[in-house]
Amino acid sequence: MPVYLLSDELIFPSPKLAAQEGLLAVGGDLSQERLLLAYRMGIFPWYSENEPIMWWSPDPRLILYPDQLKISKSLKKVLNKNDFELTIDQNFKAVITACAASRTETNEGTWIVDEMIAAYCKLHESGMAHSVEAWLGGQLAGGLYGVSIGRCFFGESMFTRISNASKVAFVGLVKYLQGLKFELIDCQVTTAHLLSFGAHEIPRVRFLDELAIALKAPTHKGPWSFSKSTPAEFPIP
Repeated sequence: MPVYLLSDELIFPSPKLAAQEGLLAVGGDLSQERLLLAYRMGIFPWYSENEPIMWWSPDPRLILYPDQLKISKSLKKVLNKNDFELTIDQNFKAVITACAASRTETNEGTWIVDEMIAAYCKLHESGMAHSVEAWLGGQLAGGLYGVSIGRCFFGESMFTRISNASKVAFVGLVKYLQGLKFELIDCQVTTAHLLSFGAHEIPRVRFLDELAIALKAPTHKGPWSFSKSTPAEFPIP
């Protein structure tokens, strides 16, 4: 399949033209307008330092329906202890920076380069990108971030410094999205970690159809906030 070279024009080719592994186009920029258009079309940026911006729409796509969240017995015990304090949209930059650092520290490499950090912080400031923070003893122990449009949350990355912190943050996010009647969480690419929460693969064409439905709903712009009860205190089935 051909890979498309983007120009300054704010346009993407159809994601259905992407190769199976997902690479669709290169180039362009990380402006808010282009990023939001990409997400609305089921496309996301993913590239490394010293590479051009690469745009992806993999097939199959890993998704999680919020009402199908699975929580293991061991994680239920952690949640019931209520050791972590959860906040939302309280320190987006710290979360995205920690997500980048956690990968470089383990020599995995990261797509969350400085240019990406700056772009997503701008999305956060405009109310379109969100973070969940898990705190322990007043210290940031874990968290995650992503983009929200309509009733779809596009998950980007998570990190943990204390065992289970990111898992608790993820459950908190999903519970929050359940309350907002979200229809879809885009997990992008398959990992065993996300599969354990009930995520599963669907064909790209089905993902695009379901995304189009979820995007018909109004967007809940940020900043978001939890109620007085933290998600870790919500009833866990």
